[in-house]
Amino acid sequence: MMTDSLQFPFPDPPAVGQPIAVADGVYWLRMALPLALDHINLYLLEADDGWYVVDTGMALDATKEAWEQVFHGFMQGKPLLGVIVTHMHPDHVGLAGWLCERFKAPLMMSQAEYFAARCYSVPPAEVSWATKDFFHSIGMDEAFIDTLKRRMRGFGAMMSPMPGSYQRLQDGEQLSLGKHNWRVMMGSGHSPEHACLYNEALGVLLSGDQVIAGITSNVSVMATEPEANPLEAWLASHHRFMQLPADTLVCPAHNRPFTGLHLRLQQLLDHHEERMLALEEVCVEPKGVLELLPVMFGRELNEGVITMAIGECLSHLHLLMKRQRIARERGDGNVYRYRSIASDLPGRATGDHRPDNINLMV
Repeated sequence: MMTDSLQFPFPDPPAVGQPIAVADGVYWLRMALPLALDHINLYLLEADDGWYVVDTGMALDATKEAWEQVFHGFMQGKPLLGVIVTHMHPDHVGLAGWLCERFKAPLMMSQAEYFAARCYSVPPAEVSWATKDFFHSIGMDEAFIDTLKRRMRGFGAMMSPMPGSYQRLQDGEQLSLGKHNWRVMMGSGHSPEHACLYNEALGVLLSGDQVIAGITSNVSVMATEPEANPLEAWLASHHRFMQLPADTLVCPAHNRPFTGLHLRLQQLLDHHEERMLALEEVCVEPKGVLELLPVMFGRELNEGVITMAIGECLSHLHLLMKRQRIARERGDGNVYRYRSIASDLPGRATGDHRPDNINLMV
């Protein structure tokens, strides 16, 4: 699962406000993020009378200032004709409302992502009994439960108000954007209905968080859908993207563009299968989620990422339950414990093979 065999044709990322060409009419733009993952890649698509942008950056003053440099410099005063957003997370949709309002440009998103973004940007006034039960079932204490209301405000603080309307992107749809036609390809698991754009003539995939080199996107079970099975959808999406040519230039939302799509997809598939095997082998004796986090991550987890780490662990456990490899039962304190039930479990895994960092930020 090392990235040595992937090829990175652009060794240096673009400077702030200075996009660089990655293909005919396709430009790579980078914005800063105030996170451990300190950047997001955006893409400008050139048209005769303006530009389309794919993803927006967070709603931060520094990001707006960087956009102003692009407006008055690289874009040569031509307007945005459309704002395309791959999915709901704030680093991708955060400035969609600001950009759409400034240029009177339509927002283009999948239906599930649009409504999820609107929902998460306005959190509920109170923490529901169901959310409390979800975290109690994991074994979180009352001190953690007391922080939930603050945690739930996170999305909205990083987003400008969402536009009140949008143009729906659908899987397989052909979009005429500037110089070229792009096919919408949906993924799922990291978010509900993640839109990627593929251009066959150019051999370019704008992959968002669906395929990234070096890190794996967070795939979480969340309190809003406590019995979800997002990892199953995530792995199925990877198999679908395997149908694209192996030499496709993958332009992701983080890290550098690369070629080697099939290799990277297989690395990601293997990574999650390995994590599930490690969980199975440890759960020969029943274990709770908090006991399993070191198996998943092998490093100390701070307060800022613990919720995503829990969600990631649960996504692997839920798929194992679906495969009838693990059973779940309520133990002491009404906390779920997970036990391996498959008869063909091989020898114990070492848990040392972790070439990727599971990305708990996007």
